[in-house]
Amino acid sequence: MKLFWKLFCSMVSVTILACSTGGFVLIDSQFRASLDQEVQSLYEENDMLRYVLLQTAEGEVLTGREELSRLADSIALQVAFRLSDSGGRNLGSSDVLGVEAAPLTGPLAENQRGWVLERDTGGAAVLHGASAFTLLDETVYLENCRDVTTLFIQRDVQYRSFFWVMLALIAGVAVLSLAVSHLICAPLTRVSAAARRLADGELSQRVPVSSGDELGQLSADFNAMAVRLGEQMEELTRAAQRQKDFTGSFAHEIKTPLTSIIGYADLLLSRDSRPEQVRECAGYIFREGKRLEALSGKLMELIVLDRQDFPLRAASMRLFLEQAGNAMRPAMEQAGLRLDIDAEEAPAIIEPDLMKSVCLNLLDNARKATPSGGSVTLTGRAGEGGYLIQVTDTGMGIPAEELGRITEPFYMVDKSRARAQGGAGLGLALCRRIVELHGGTMEFDSAPGEGATVRICLKGGGGA
Repeated sequence: MKLFWKLFCSMVSVTILACSTGGFVLIDSQFRASLDQEVQSLYEENDMLRYVLLQTAEGEVLTGREELSRLADSIALQVAFRLSDSGGRNLGSSDVLGVEAAPLTGPLAENQRGWVLERDTGGAAVLHGASAFTLLDETVYLENCRDVTTLFIQRDVQYRSFFWVMLALIAGVAVLSLAVSHLICAPLTRVSAAARRLADGELSQRVPVSSGDELGQLSADFNAMAVRLGEQMEELTRAAQRQKDFTGSFAHEIKTPLTSIIGYADLLLSRDSRPEQVRECAGYIFREGKRLEALSGKLMELIVLDRQDFPLRAASMRLFLEQAGNAMRPAMEQAGLRLDIDAEEAPAIIEPDLMKSVCLNLLDNARKATPSGGSVTLTGRAGEGGYLIQVTDTGMGIPAEELGRITEPFYMVDKSRARAQGGAGLGLALCRRIVELHGGTMEFDSAPGEGATVRICLKGGGGA
């Protein structure tokens, strides 16, 4: 059974039970109170009859039961009574008693009184009362009756009236219960419907909070749960995107050190080199291999784990930029490009592996964008409170409308060329994150056909 009908049936049942019980108790209490009043009136009439009988007996000489019977018959009263002895024999009466019942003698002791409810031959309800007292040295019983049929008739009328009132009340309560059940269940229905839509993936589902009671609190809790669930889903989506970014970024970043490793290995294989040149090439190959090993872990921490607290340290920027540029020199030479490095000596606070990845990315992008015979320039300048790194090429340039989007993930200006060269559109987005991690800024300046310039401003370094 649905909650709506449970509430409806419960309210109607409780109302019927409470009202019927209360009505029965009220009518019965009123009846009993009226009956008690009639009993009291019966006793008062009996007391009056006894008083009159005793007063009359004081003026008479009673020598036996015959005189007592004559005395009882001679009393002229409008109240019917009967005088009996302990054996139940009639000693005298004023009129028909009103009931054809046996005298009330046995249960009563001297100076006691009592009553019973009886029905006469016509079916009327009659209170039959009696009192015991001493007369002519023996116990006699004075009986009288009182018609209480009206009380029973009134009670039956009240029961019938109450029955019709109960029917009307049940109808009214049923209508009210329907309204109340709907009022209570409507918020639950809305929450249930929203929960089903939420389960189907509609995370924007919310329910209106229309009250401050428990149902309103349930709606508010549902909304809070939906918000939290949406946040968790967004976090899962971001986590999945970070993993995807890591895969793409790692694949992208691994190409640069591999390009240097392959380039220096090709130098060793393609020409006879002096021992110091062999050692230099082997040194670059070793350093790039170690950097590749360290870079994979740092990229995972940066992208997948979203780490923001990499330890930074002071580094000599001239040596740092020369090493970064020389790592790209074989690839530049193979592409027919001239690489110029002009870096001022000054310290800067950086994470060397990550910042080297930025510089190599920018140099590699410049290589890809510059046709054979062009040049790429890597410069470093110290300034007040920071250090400026700049990469300039003489390539095809970037349209002005594209400059604001080139650091977006997976965005590529020339998609066909980028894919042909193995690009994924993640390099500049990763560079921007790394620069922001250092508290710096990255700016682009370019025009189609005039090359491009990328400037990185690092804080916390520099000098004269």
